[in-house]
Amino acid sequence: MNLLAGPNEIFSFIAAVLFGSPLNALLFFMVTTPLVGWISRKPNWNKLRDCYVIIGFSTAGWLLFGLYNQVTLDGIIVKEYFTPIGSSLAVDRLSLFMATAFILLGLLTSIYAPRYMEHDTGQTEYHTLVLGMTAGMVGVVFAADFLTFFIFWELMSLTSYVLVAFRKERWAAIEASYKYFIMSAAGTMIIAYAMSLLYGMTGTLNFAYISVQLTGAAGDIWIAMAFAMILIGFAVKAAIVPVHTWLPDAHPEAPSPVSALLSGVLITTGVYGIARVSLLLFSSVYMQWQIMVAVFSIITMTVGNFTALLQNDVKRMLAYSSIANMGYALIGVAAHTNFGYTGALLHLLNHALMKGLAFLCAGAFIYRLETRLLKDFAGIRKTMPLTTLAFCISLFALIGFPPFNGFISKYILFTAAIAANWPLLAVFGAFNTVVSAGYFLRVTKIVLLDSPTDKVLTQREAPATMLLPIYIMVFLIVLFGVYPGPSIDFAQEAAASALDIQKYLKAFLQLLL
Repeated sequence: MNLLAGPNEIFSFIAAVLFGSPLNALLFFMVTTPLVGWISRKPNWNKLRDCYVIIGFSTAGWLLFGLYNQVTLDGIIVKEYFTPIGSSLAVDRLSLFMATAFILLGLLTSIYAPRYMEHDTGQTEYHTLVLGMTAGMVGVVFAADFLTFFIFWELMSLTSYVLVAFRKERWAAIEASYKYFIMSAAGTMIIAYAMSLLYGMTGTLNFAYISVQLTGAAGDIWIAMAFAMILIGFAVKAAIVPVHTWLPDAHPEAPSPVSALLSGVLITTGVYGIARVSLLLFSSVYMQWQIMVAVFSIITMTVGNFTALLQNDVKRMLAYSSIANMGYALIGVAAHTNFGYTGALLHLLNHALMKGLAFLCAGAFIYRLETRLLKDFAGIRKTMPLTTLAFCISLFALIGFPPFNGFISKYILFTAAIAANWPLLAVFGAFNTVVSAGYFLRVTKIVLLDSPTDKVLTQREAPATMLLPIYIMVFLIVLFGVYPGPSIDFAQEAAASALDIQKYLKAFLQLLL
């Protein structure tokens, strides 16, 4: 290393030595945050822990950027550990795309959370759990075999259970967490049973080796059964109807920064799992199930949007909207084309920003008013104009109005459906967009046009540390709407990588030579 190197080069070298990858960095900061939290209990040191967590997410983002450059050169990075067991990691553009959304939203919520949760106890535990959940999500998309996948899936799930019940003094939070735990654990057990079937048929848990073993075995009933079970297991996490009922209870009861993470990115791991496994392991049988994915897409977005129409609790309304948006993403998966997967992935990234922004703005309202009821937000533009503006931008983006990013991804999804000879998917998508406008415009009317209550008139704008991540998201939502080229290219690269199965297999088969 050059001793005269600049600060960026020195930082990169130290980060590479200590962590090596964004996943290692997240795990390192997760393990060390309790120690920093203990130190920060000293007088006037209470900001140390908060800064440390922000540094952790920033380091992971820096290393992710470096990993992107390496993947650009090498195509795919493969690492195998504990070869008798077969644990392995593989990082391609699809993995990087998903990890970018996870780490970005994790960083923004870590800036927002300290002020929002200033009256909560156990903030060290909170930050540790959020780092663990993010590490679990990144590990899921980096995993290249079912054993490694399962370990990180459980890390992601267990930490999210606890975060839902973080405000344990509220019985509703405990109940919601328990319901989430039961349903998610059932989905995980179904995936585990499917893993055992695949291991019995192939003698391996590695994705690439399973794919090679299953080539040409499309008519096997056990393969079809394993695929169906894996779809069900991932559908639970993605909140696909009818296994969605945990989400409207869990997300509203969690603290708002946690709701942003759960609704913005955690449920997208289920859609990622469906796309990755169906393409890599079950490409020979996927066409038989394509119509089922299309049907679930229609049902999910329709049930999510129509149920959201009935909600008076702002966080429950946003939670049902998240269910509907997973239905939109499934349009691209059902289309089963490069254009379709580009739209699906772009919508997952856009949804992370749009829904993350909506939950953080709703959290700012709740922070001031101490209520989640929409009627209590009447005329809040009078006293919280900046938060209200950002909130309305998030709602218009979720509807799909130009010039915001939601319009771009929905346009690609609906166009991809028509191009793939699935015009009915595009029709239902457009219809559901109109339905979503019904409840989002109602909320816009409440916050902008209704007369403010006496309680609203006594409030003041959200703190600057909460507005900072909010307006970073506003900037990205507008940027990806008026200048969508880079985000579309990123999603297109990820989609091409997901569809290039032979390249993925070749990277692993070369390890055997």
